[in-house]
Amino acid sequence: MPTEVSGELGAAAPSCGRSRGRLTVLILFLTDLVTLATVNVVVIWVRLHFGGIFELSLYTNLWPCLLIFPIAYQTAGLYHGIAFYPGVAFGPAEEIRRTVYATSFVYFGLGVASFLSQSGGLFSRLIFLGAWAVSLVMVPLMREVVRMALARQPWWGAPAIICGAGPTGLLVIETLQKNTGLGLRAVAVVDDDPSKQGQALCGVPVVGPLAVGPEFARRHGIRYAIIAMPGVDAACLRGILETYEDRFRHLLLIPNLFGFSTLWVRAHDLGGILGLEVRQQLLMPGVRVVKRSIDLVGALVGGALILPLILVLCLLIKVSSRGPVFYGAQRLGRRGRLFTAWKFRTMVQDADRVLSTYLERHPELRAEWERTFKLKNDPRVTLVGRFLRKTSLDELPQLWNVVTGEMSLVGPRPIVEDEIGYYGENYEVLKKVRPGITGLWQVSGRSDTSYERRVSLDLYYVRNWSVWLDVYILARTVKTVLACKGAY
Repeated sequence: MPTEVSGELGAAAPSCGRSRGRLTVLILFLTDLVTLATVNVVVIWVRLHFGGIFELSLYTNLWPCLLIFPIAYQTAGLYHGIAFYPGVAFGPAEEIRRTVYATSFVYFGLGVASFLSQSGGLFSRLIFLGAWAVSLVMVPLMREVVRMALARQPWWGAPAIICGAGPTGLLVIETLQKNTGLGLRAVAVVDDDPSKQGQALCGVPVVGPLAVGPEFARRHGIRYAIIAMPGVDAACLRGILETYEDRFRHLLLIPNLFGFSTLWVRAHDLGGILGLEVRQQLLMPGVRVVKRSIDLVGALVGGALILPLILVLCLLIKVSSRGPVFYGAQRLGRRGRLFTAWKFRTMVQDADRVLSTYLERHPELRAEWERTFKLKNDPRVTLVGRFLRKTSLDELPQLWNVVTGEMSLVGPRPIVEDEIGYYGENYEVLKKVRPGITGLWQVSGRSDTSYERRVSLDLYYVRNWSVWLDVYILARTVKTVLACKGAY
């Protein structure tokens, strides 16, 4: 809700927007450089420790080559903008993609240069391949660690002006405040509605009409503006863009396309007409083959690696309570077909009767059950079952569902028939893909997430799928499981 504000900008004032952006990029630059140097030193040491025979001075003389990586990252937009702002407005999947491509390009270039200079035989191929593989993991990981540690600092990122104090402007501000890692901070709002001026949206002051935006930005060193006025007519919007484009190096226009794909939208010039190509990757046949291949390799290799853990969990379940080790639940899959989703049994026998009796004794909890189909203190869950649910290890048997093609490693949440009503017409989109063992809903709060939020996350995943989004979700799943966050 808007609130009264005093002063022009108050505590949110950006002392120097350009300096803040440069400090953020300097930290990211140093993070990348230190990570790459550490990776190469560790890989060289490991190879030397395990019997590698090579001249160490060959590698110490190559340290200037590390500077090629930041140049490649800048070219890939990871240090974005002439003002050296960070890679603002990149989603995590896009940042991973760009980082992997840029890192691989540099290693490939160094390999070609070594071959052409006829010095390739002097260097260890294991060191080269090992450094490349570990860098692909560690560079994005360390960037995320630094961002998590520093993104809430007031000097992190680039300040931005929001044009429009309506519902869309409020949504943009809330999104930027929840996703500080994007690198953009809303510091002021401008709007021509006099009743909104002097108010504040989520603590961000409305400093005046649209006309004051460029001068305000000049005084505070702000180079980024977000135009969040999707309902404005074309002539007015064109006038705003012409006024703002001389002051702001970066103008981000929020169109009235909510609910569409966002990661796979491409702009096209149709003879002077702006066209937006919208693709839903996960519904394309070729992409389905890629995703299915990833699922099979991941499930078979992952299942083989964790087989000892699965056997131990089977033994614990068997000796701790009566009943079978596995539990099969009917879920809706691709094309709306029912399938049996396998889990480790986490409940006592005759669980339905236990639940019915419990809800009769605690009628105040019936609303919670009918709203989310979950209870934080479920009387049916065994002691071992609580551990399995808390760590999500109860879902490991679903690797078999992945192998049989009924599920995917990453995808929308598998639901029961009674939940179709919560999805409405959106269920037609979701049933076109396989449900997943994990998904955006799980890494975004799991059971603590509202049902409406779960639906929107599932739809976002289907409309914006990419290999990199799956990589991001799988990495976040590991973090979420280790933290035991939101599971019960």
